[in-house]
Amino acid sequence: MRLIKVQEFLAMHRQIMQQVDTQIQIFAVCDDAVTKYCILSHRWTEGQEVNYEQMKDLVKLDNAHEILSWHGYQKILKACSVADGLFEYLWADTCCIDKRSSSELSEAINSMFRWYKNSSRCYTYLHDTSDFPTDPDFAKFPNSDGWPEWFSRGWTLQELIAPSDLQFFHKDWKAIGNKWGKATELKRITGVPLRVLMDGLSSYRPSFAEVMSWAAERRTTLVEDEAYSLIGLLSINIPMLYGEGKKAFQRLQLEFMRMSNDQSVFAWRTSKVGSTEAVENTDGGNTQEMGWTSGVLPDGPVAFKGCHNIIQMEPKEFYRSLSTMWESDAQALAANGECETLLHFTITNLGIQIHLPLRPYYGCPSVFQVALACRRRSNLMPLTIDLAAFGPFYYRHSGADGPTQPFAQNRNLRLAYQVPPLSCLPQQDEI
Repeated sequence: MRLIKVQEFLAMHRQIMQQVDTQIQIFAVCDDAVTKYCILSHRWTEGQEVNYEQMKDLVKLDNAHEILSWHGYQKILKACSVADGLFEYLWADTCCIDKRSSSELSEAINSMFRWYKNSSRCYTYLHDTSDFPTDPDFAKFPNSDGWPEWFSRGWTLQELIAPSDLQFFHKDWKAIGNKWGKATELKRITGVPLRVLMDGLSSYRPSFAEVMSWAAERRTTLVEDEAYSLIGLLSINIPMLYGEGKKAFQRLQLEFMRMSNDQSVFAWRTSKVGSTEAVENTDGGNTQEMGWTSGVLPDGPVAFKGCHNIIQMEPKEFYRSLSTMWESDAQALAANGECETLLHFTITNLGIQIHLPLRPYYGCPSVFQVALACRRRSNLMPLTIDLAAFGPFYYRHSGADGPTQPFAQNRNLRLAYQVPPLSCLPQQDEI
């Protein structure tokens, strides 16, 4: 990783201010696994950040003194001033990545969670407040749900969770607390559990749905970053393809399924296709306003709003609880009658192959209630979703009404994650 040499940066700044020619090199390439460094977390300011090329050639630029007044430069200057005497190196995402290189940018994004985790200290700068927030203030922060903007951004979620030592600073760079001391307030603001705030993800592996719920109401400038900002939290790697739009989140989910058999990836719920409002249910099922059919993967983390208390179920627990809920023999519900394991997903360009227990609805032979190996913390019974069969594929469906048939079975399904043209989808009168 490329790091700023703190003392050299401060020396360069002084020499530029004194209009003294300088040849100081302020960057060094280091191994994050063995180097002691601090790291900056902040909210970007449009048009005010200093990139790698500008910082590297700052002394040669005609507008160097103008750049020194930019908010982004001042952040790095203040962070280096705080770090001076404590750390030799500092990393900042604005100027330590040469974003002209797509390979360097992709490597940095895939490594970023690890870089924050391996840092000795994270300086978190809240540019729009003079104290640490304890209550939402919608008049002061109308565009970020009543909290300082840092708490509403997609990238800052991993920057909150990964570092073990995180210190907050207000707009004038005065320390206003650390992550451990503010853990209770942070849980309230972010929805991230206390044990994750205190220990990171080393001792607790949340479900896919729970991680997505933390990101559900966060925003990114680029739509692709909704997905890219989450790869470290899921311990996966994907190539960066800016310009792909919402397909980035689909690739994120597919790559996660190649690494895990966590079925909570299907536990998202919305009120209707394209809705951004999640629906909370008391029985773990689905409550929708109108019928719809779609692919089995949503196009953004907002679909997981309200999924903060979804946890995975061990196979024996899942089949035992499901046999009670559906009043069926557990072995009849398991793939090949085996209740000790859950089969992994198989991902192809035609769909997702998976064994799932299901039972059809009365009067709707092509619509099925399907059980997932996950549940709410407050409910011992597995969550269910509805799927509609159309040709060889099964689609996520809403609108089924009435009781299900008692004949449960485990079936090898091919789930469609790419939605065909609307004319090819099953219509309500065909189901």
